[in-house]
Amino acid sequence: MTDIANRYKNNPILSPKDLKSSADNMIIECLLNPGAFEFNGKKWLLVRVAERTIQKQGLLSVPIYNNSGKVKILDFDLNDPKLNASDSRIIQYDGVDYLTTISHLRLLNSTDGIHFIDDPDCTSLFGEGEYESYGIEDCRVSQIEDTYYLTYTMVSSNGVGVGLRTTKDWKNFEKKGMIFSPHNKDCAIFEEKINDKFYALHRPSSPELGGNYIWLAESLDGVHWGNHKCIAKTREGKFDSKRLGAGAAPIKTDMGWLEIYHGATKENRYCLGALLLDLKDPSIVIARSEEPIMEPKEIFERNGFFGEVIFTNGHIIEGDDIQMYYGAADQFVGLATFSISELLKTLLK
Repeated sequence: MTDIANRYKNNPILSPKDLKSSADNMIIECLLNPGAFEFNGKKWLLVRVAERTIQKQGLLSVPIYNNSGKVKILDFDLNDPKLNASDSRIIQYDGVDYLTTISHLRLLNSTDGIHFIDDPDCTSLFGEGEYESYGIEDCRVSQIEDTYYLTYTMVSSNGVGVGLRTTKDWKNFEKKGMIFSPHNKDCAIFEEKINDKFYALHRPSSPELGGNYIWLAESLDGVHWGNHKCIAKTREGKFDSKRLGAGAAPIKTDMGWLEIYHGATKENRYCLGALLLDLKDPSIVIARSEEPIMEPKEIFERNGFFGEVIFTNGHIIEGDDIQMYYGAADQFVGLATFSISELLKTLLK
């Protein structure tokens, strides 16, 4: 295995203890997979904060969001035969699945890209309505001209789809609804139009025929998508043998669009790889990592809420450097850098 990531020496940069919960009756369980962007001279993260409710004796309590984005607590009797609580992440009551944690997106800012502040004046994003009742997760942030496009995972009993919100000032948000229906996630919009069209990577799932592959879609308005093409599939015996999905927005280079993606095995070990896509037609894959460019090897990457996980959907570009923010073991946030030129060398071999 070839791990070429340059990890920040004082990782992790964020842990659950570093932030306050969204309410007194909630406890932060995990920090996961932040989107990243620059705004007003600062570096920002949009961190997924997963919280659970404080439990009561004899009951199992799970949170959901109501239509106005407020948390509602559901209490189930532990002795109720309709309750199946054998899974620590998903329970079932009377045939309906519920998550034991619920996620929202928290805005943090920094002047150095390492030490982030949880400013109470910044807007947090919560699930709202029927299709976000179990929370919103893993946001990718793409900037096109003066507009930021936020693609994130919408979770509810109806399934998992991709939602879109846009903003220009990070105070007022326009909700575009679900742009890719269930089961779909890992959506990253290119930060530049190609031939006057928007392009996005996404990951529909087909458990019986097909699989968990990366697809490409195009759009005239950034909201309504079509002309879908499958561009990268799982590979038997490799680090992406079970599933793969896009990370943050592809990076434009002279050689092509560079996309860092995650791949997982059937044992749920998550590593990172890279794709190189044609500049004029990103459905054409020029090159792809044969080995992972980053794999879980540090203690905080291998041990946590769900171990052996490296997952990214946020980076900031500084010249030749990719300043990459990543989720580790589904509990912590780490920082690593890559050289774009070195990454391209590994692909073009």
